[in-house]
Amino acid sequence: MHRFIFFWVAVVAGATMSIDGPAIRSDASAAAAQANWLQWGGSPSRNNVSPARNLPEKWSIGDYDADAGRWDRESAENVVWVARLGSQSYGTPVVAGSKVLCAGNNGAGYLARYPKKVDLGCLFAFDRGDGRFLWQLSREKHPLGDSVDWELQGICSVPLVEGDRVWIVTNLGEVLCLDLEGFADGENDGPYRDEPNENRDEADIVWRFDMMRSLGSVQHNMASCSVTAWGDLLLVGTSNGIDDEHKKLPAPDAPAFVALDKRTGKVLWTDNAPNPGILHGQWGSPAAGELGGVPQAIFPGGDGWLYSFRAAPTPDGKPELLWKFDCNPKTAVYKSGGRGDRCELIATPVIAEGKVFIAIGQDPEYGEGPGRLWCIDPTKRGDVSAELVVDAQGKPVPHRRTVAVDPAAGEKATANPNSAAVWCYTGCDLNGNGKLDFEETMHRSLSKVVVAQGLVFTADLAGVVHCLDAADGRLLWSHDLMAAVWGSPLAADGRFFIGDEDGKVSVFAIAREKKLLSENNMGASIYSTPVAVGDTIFVATRSHLAAVRRARPAGDEPTQP
Repeated sequence: MHRFIFFWVAVVAGATMSIDGPAIRSDASAAAAQANWLQWGGSPSRNNVSPARNLPEKWSIGDYDADAGRWDRESAENVVWVARLGSQSYGTPVVAGSKVLCAGNNGAGYLARYPKKVDLGCLFAFDRGDGRFLWQLSREKHPLGDSVDWELQGICSVPLVEGDRVWIVTNLGEVLCLDLEGFADGENDGPYRDEPNENRDEADIVWRFDMMRSLGSVQHNMASCSVTAWGDLLLVGTSNGIDDEHKKLPAPDAPAFVALDKRTGKVLWTDNAPNPGILHGQWGSPAAGELGGVPQAIFPGGDGWLYSFRAAPTPDGKPELLWKFDCNPKTAVYKSGGRGDRCELIATPVIAEGKVFIAIGQDPEYGEGPGRLWCIDPTKRGDVSAELVVDAQGKPVPHRRTVAVDPAAGEKATANPNSAAVWCYTGCDLNGNGKLDFEETMHRSLSKVVVAQGLVFTADLAGVVHCLDAADGRLLWSHDLMAAVWGSPLAADGRFFIGDEDGKVSVFAIAREKKLLSENNMGASIYSTPVAVGDTIFVATRSHLAAVRRARPAGDEPTQP
């Protein structure tokens, strides 16, 4: 079965404070407004660095029956609670006040009207203190079937929370705005009023935007984008992709990138720049930040290009393109099934230290393959790729989908004098044996990086974690986790945390020399990223969500987080 990558999404968190306040505009204002981590990456910059402190280094999940959803608390160590997510979850939690939100499928069967045999995309709200189920968003499967909504994948995106509003992309290719309280507040917030009931355990939809119907997009197997906001702009990827036979793009004119008014769902601008070059799907999530004095909305393209637009409404509905960067070498060739070396962008770009970081990758079913990690200067304009393609007369050649340069026609790749590439990491002969060993090689990646204390920490699908110098991309150390990595790393409390498909969360010291501190088995595969809030780590596996915290003396447990 085509099992999906939705995804390597992660959100980090800080201490408990009010979540009311203005829109998130930057890392600094996010920290000032609230210490909760309210979206994928914690802020629009997407850099998973949490201010959490006093986190446990070691823990044990104890005995957990994933099929029955039963957890033996007495057998666990440093685990506060465990909640069921279903049978297959790719979601990463966000933490907002007294609630933890995480997406998955209906394998837990929380609602009486939807027994767990009914396949759904779900977003769950749990009580942050004890993991008690509060409410559920339920989206039935798309009538077009697996070609746009693969079975059992659930909702594969991470929500964004601001104030009492939640935004999420669902398996149906829709953007929903929800009330954080669900129907527990006794109100049906509108203008959307078509919920089947107003039970306290169900989601309250505020507005709905159907991307497939309104924009004509057709996602490939799944819609997956973890939205972010810049002011009132809600930045969204449509997941537009190729058909289920992998032969053509069914919607070549549909947008890949969209900016909505987060208050109303109104379309502010759209862009279809990756078309018709989308290689497989358009599954990446955007980042945003003020760079060089200009607010930028940065979208990873399914064609392997990274695009930056001015993060502002426009009068004509078309965004202002600031720069674009081809993340593949011009000689790379795309072949279906992962047989080539041209890749798309599935990872989320990260903004840190005035630069943008992103790795190339493909569907994990296509295998490991060669990868590369870029550091890009976002202050340049135009085509800022490392290379350009010119014909025999030296004239620029338009980009092609599967291969950019045709040597037989006299074309060649040449260095771009306007390149924004700061560095590119493909591997490093760290041990000096004259070759790149497995642990010294960058493979395809689904993960975004985390940048902390002058270090870049990242993981590839092959299970190798790489620690680089942020200034020059020099490899400092690496480590083979011996299991595939779909999620992204977290930096918190002087440590890096990373989960893998074998169900381990490995903990490393944030240092220029490798120091593996612990490996903690969660009892089920991890396709998400640990989240740290206050003194608690939240880890979502494919079947459950766990709150991990140092054991406290008897009677010292707070009634509220």
